[in-house]
Amino acid sequence: MTKLKISFTQTPPATSGLTATVIGVQVQTKAPKIAKSHLDSKLTASLNLVSLGVSSEVGSLKKLSGPGSSVIALLGLGESIKLDSIRDAMGSAARELGNFEHVVIDLPLTSKEQVLAAIEGFHLGNYDYLAYKPKATKRALSKLTIITSYKPAPSQLSELEVLTAAVHRTRDMVNAPANDLYPEVMVQAAKKLAKGVSVKVKVWEEKDLIADGLGGIHAVGKGSNRPPRLVKLEYKPARAKTSVAFVGKGITFDTGGLSLKPAESMVGMKYDMTGAASCLQALIAIAELKLPIKATAWLCLAENMPSGGATRPNDVIKIRNGKTVEVLNTDAEGRLVLADGLSMASEESPDYIVDVATLTGAATIALGNRYAGLMGDDKAIKKVQSAAATAGELVWHMPLPDELRPLLNSDIADIANVKIGNRAGGMLIGGLFLKEFVGTEGKSAPAWAHLDIAGPANNDSAAYGHTPKGATGVTVRTLVQLARDLAG
Repeated sequence: MTKLKISFTQTPPATSGLTATVIGVQVQTKAPKIAKSHLDSKLTASLNLVSLGVSSEVGSLKKLSGPGSSVIALLGLGESIKLDSIRDAMGSAARELGNFEHVVIDLPLTSKEQVLAAIEGFHLGNYDYLAYKPKATKRALSKLTIITSYKPAPSQLSELEVLTAAVHRTRDMVNAPANDLYPEVMVQAAKKLAKGVSVKVKVWEEKDLIADGLGGIHAVGKGSNRPPRLVKLEYKPARAKTSVAFVGKGITFDTGGLSLKPAESMVGMKYDMTGAASCLQALIAIAELKLPIKATAWLCLAENMPSGGATRPNDVIKIRNGKTVEVLNTDAEGRLVLADGLSMASEESPDYIVDVATLTGAATIALGNRYAGLMGDDKAIKKVQSAAATAGELVWHMPLPDELRPLLNSDIADIANVKIGNRAGGMLIGGLFLKEFVGTEGKSAPAWAHLDIAGPANNDSAAYGHTPKGATGVTVRTLVQLARDLAG
């Protein structure tokens, strides 16, 4: 994210050839019309928007020549201006106008909340991943001016920078190739991020995983020459009255193990650590924002590789909470590492546990590429739904039907990790498996929610709104908003 100097004014600033002024386009009597702005009314009247191909669709953008060699960018705002549409539209503007040094926003924003949403969307869209393109042209964008009488407080702007920077760091981490990002690298990244904020870090290396009975993480990662890890990050302010634990699936590359994926299905499996990256960055943002809540993040890190030492189908492993699992498919590995993470989180009896994972392809089949599947108990579901709505992220509540649980019965262990040959309800079965590892015997179980982000974690189509092509950074803002809501 390029650093932006943000300023506010009630009169249009001087423009140059390096300036783009963003004007809104809305719908009026089924035709596009320029929204209220400071643009010269004579120029407005001379524009035939239909013949110019200008659309009012949210995020559509058409560039025209403006005064003094500047550019006017006509930005679609949709039928009605809502916070989500403002974020998306401004994200599109940021993506498309990165070659200009100065962007001026001249939109009909009617509240401070709308101005903040515009800045948030612009920050989110102001992103490129160029780590492996050293000769690529970097963004020239350095200044954002908003014409408005609704000026946010400096603290509100700082909070937005913290939040959107966490999303960008997540994207950077997830976009990184697996040869450069593996469990130990994520450990070092977590330690580096924790410096300077009040976050404690504890790491379980391979010998520690064995000693502490973390059989799921060890079983998944033992086939790789890059050993698995469990990382705990803890933020514990003195005034905290509520606690939340995030548990993230961190498979830095997933071949499927001995249940090997087809070659084409392996492409993109560097994204299988998105859950852990999201939990890590959300926890750091919570600490940077100094929210009054105890928050922990459990990063369940492994590389799922086939080798002579890899876990085999029909092997039985023991999870931290003592339950045994018959591994029928080594490509259903995410639930095995999360089982240990959920068990460890449960031992500390937080008020809420939320796990985040690119868990099942079935989630994408059921919900497409933009919605995350949300499962769990009613108390946690309602909180996550509310946080996601505030953040403008898409989740859909899915059931955990009791009648599907017998499909995971094993003849020789407490539970199997899959039902071989069954393709029905795969996302739900994954959630039912995880449910078995929430809570500790003799204690009341924490409120628990499971987010299956297999669809929205990676956008392999064209960029849209404030969502780039590639890693999206989904759920980071929802997790931070959840912590804010729980902290009151």
